[in-house]
Amino acid sequence: MSKRSQPHDAHPSDHSAIYHEDLKHPSVKRAKEIDENSPFEQLKEILAEQKTDHSVRNVLHWFRSKDVRADDNRALHAASQKAKEGDGSLITMYLHSPKDLEWHGTSPARSDFLLESLSLLQKQLHQKNIPMAIVTAEERAEKSDRVLQFIKDNDISHVFGNFEYEVDEIRRDIKVAHRIQDEKDVSFELLHDQTVLEPGLLRTGAGTPMKVFTPYHKAWLVETKKNPEHLDLVAPPEPNDKSAAEKLKKLFDSKLPSLPENKDFINDEERKRIRGLWPAGHSAGMDRLEHFLNEKVSSYATHRSEPARDPSSRLSAYISAGVISVREALAAAKKHNKNKHFDAGDSGIASWVREIVFREFYRQILVAIPHNAMNLPQNLKFDNVHWEEDEEGWEKWCQGKTGVPWVDAGMRQLNTEAYMHNRLRMNTASYLTANLLIDYRRGERYFATHLIDWDLSNNTQGWEPSYTVFNPIAQAEKCDKEGEYIRKWVPELKDLKGKDIFDPYGRLSNEEFKKLGYPEPHVDFAKSKKRATERFKKDLAEAEV
Repeated sequence: MSKRSQPHDAHPSDHSAIYHEDLKHPSVKRAKEIDENSPFEQLKEILAEQKTDHSVRNVLHWFRSKDVRADDNRALHAASQKAKEGDGSLITMYLHSPKDLEWHGTSPARSDFLLESLSLLQKQLHQKNIPMAIVTAEERAEKSDRVLQFIKDNDISHVFGNFEYEVDEIRRDIKVAHRIQDEKDVSFELLHDQTVLEPGLLRTGAGTPMKVFTPYHKAWLVETKKNPEHLDLVAPPEPNDKSAAEKLKKLFDSKLPSLPENKDFINDEERKRIRGLWPAGHSAGMDRLEHFLNEKVSSYATHRSEPARDPSSRLSAYISAGVISVREALAAAKKHNKNKHFDAGDSGIASWVREIVFREFYRQILVAIPHNAMNLPQNLKFDNVHWEEDEEGWEKWCQGKTGVPWVDAGMRQLNTEAYMHNRLRMNTASYLTANLLIDYRRGERYFATHLIDWDLSNNTQGWEPSYTVFNPIAQAEKCDKEGEYIRKWVPELKDLKGKDIFDPYGRLSNEEFKKLGYPEPHVDFAKSKKRATERFKKDLAEAEV
């Protein structure tokens, strides 16, 4: 979870809490400097200098918010193997930073899902005599201090973790790595775990990282077929000796934190509803994966853009938090595909795996263009756009009351389920950015404060401003042919017949429309699209980039 905007103290259900201070970001000049001096490459250079051949004492695995699992966790597996070389124990730790939850805008749904999954993981590890300690940094500046103190207090010789690719997290790890270098008998190793292929591995003929999806996807399929070891799973950690339970008693007694007040659910009903939709933990994730492969994947290629069918796997929350690994998902998909590679056999498997490769591609882009993690558009010229101050339009968008049924249905699903079908994510983003001409960063932040599966890489790419403007009426007619998705989420329109439901204001008489109790469109689509196109063209032409 890396910085995309400034923190605020109000509960995310309060739409007025999305202040304009959330839009702060570095200058374009500074963004270019960061891109030219990649923090990720700096971190790799520091780690390459680490000495790892000192004696093995206690070994630490540092859980991050993207690898909350014991199964197929590469750094945890490496730590477990290293611990076997000495007389100490395997120890695990999770760094809790409540101010980070505010800084990043993390939703109550995601925050709760993470803590519930950590609780289940802690119990799973305890059964193997492996402690999971919770280290809390009350202030963001204290994170490296807390980690280093934990290392010293527990006689740690080797620290393992999995790479995180956002700038904030990379800078944290650089600071920790520098300080560990000053210790004579401690080392720090990071492994690639979030993706099948390490970001930067796939390159163009000119030797630069691929930045276009279609060739990346083709290259990904070729590489994983040629070198299937990329897909190999690793075993869960081996148990500690029973004596660890007594030797490390204080660590076993470590309690999970509670959520900050402004990151908790509004009430128990909301908590119960969201937990019912998104049960925490690895077993729940694997059950959901099995259900998708057995019940949905065969029709996924045909119906994946039809939200009324709920065709998606709904695994995004589990994968974004690392509750299940992407390799576990792909291994199950390959088995279901009769062990054929992902570009052969079941078209549903091929289509679904393509979406997973998009996730890998977004991390490749984040590493190649690090300013993407700093509240700036990938195309820096879009930072010169003069956005509108339309607070009425903003409130209507947040509440799902824009007068555009397709957009409103998506926003109401988000506000109810902490989730939105991907086709609607694209359409609601397009409507806010182009038709309302409201700064895309406000919408991006709103998604962060509401989605259970929020992920910086995916979210920034999904919100990247462009000249493409989705027509929400045409999209609804194509992807919701019977209007069932709209009827579910916009019940004011449930009795409309035929195509009236897609554009009730334009297709009903004034008298018929007024009876619905549904708002008129906030803006005219054609006029607002023309306004956005002209604004973008003018402002990008004048951008000094």
